[in-house]
Amino acid sequence: MEIFAVLWREFLFFKRRFFNITTSAIITPLLYMIAFGWGLGSDVHIEGYTYMHFVVPGIIALTTMNTSFSAMSVRLNSTRLHEKSFEFYMTSPVDTRLLALGFIISGTLRGMYASMLVLLISSLFGIRIHMSIGFIIICILNSFLFAALGYGAALTINSHYDINRFSTFVMTPMSFLSGTFFSLSKLPNWMKNFIELLPLTHTTQGLRDIALRGSYNRFSILVLLFYSIVLYVYGVRMTNREIY
Repeated sequence: MEIFAVLWREFLFFKRRFFNITTSAIITPLLYMIAFGWGLGSDVHIEGYTYMHFVVPGIIALTTMNTSFSAMSVRLNSTRLHEKSFEFYMTSPVDTRLLALGFIISGTLRGMYASMLVLLISSLFGIRIHMSIGFIIICILNSFLFAALGYGAALTINSHYDINRFSTFVMTPMSFLSGTFFSLSKLPNWMKNFIELLPLTHTTQGLRDIALRGSYNRFSILVLLFYSIVLYVYGVRMTNREIY
């Protein structure tokens, strides 16, 4: 019951702000494709593919990450600290596991919505992405784990300024170091090994393998599943701390 209540509430929020949410999800990947696609795509080749074909899976990974994280961290931080509406959940007999899952699923759906918009934009640029069940699973896991990260961060951090700092020191470096815009093959081994610990790296590599080669690494899916479970458990613990 808690899951459907949260999802309905978030759906009404999405419906009221459909235009703003959609344009916000479109503008950044559109700028990336214009800058990197038209600016570099026709002349630069990476790993045997045009740069535009190479970078689109990375843009999808990056967009699902940012959208899912922001949908939870900004929304829940505002709900909890300013609107004080999160207190309604604290005064009702809720199952915190289902409450956390409801919020995280809503963030996951926002991430998946953003990924569909990126696929639509890429098709306008003449880029056709090879789709498969594995591609969809990786997008869902990436959206889920970063929605869970945003949920946990919003319940841990007590101001909008701290959320912005978290984005600056965690999300932004991950955005540019996870192979989204360049190949990791030329990096030093120690740096490459560190970057391969990041969840976005596995999302980017997994989506790129499917889109360009028609295959995927099951290990990457297991890594994303592990991160999803760990971050969900952390979100439940933070919900219990907030309520009890």
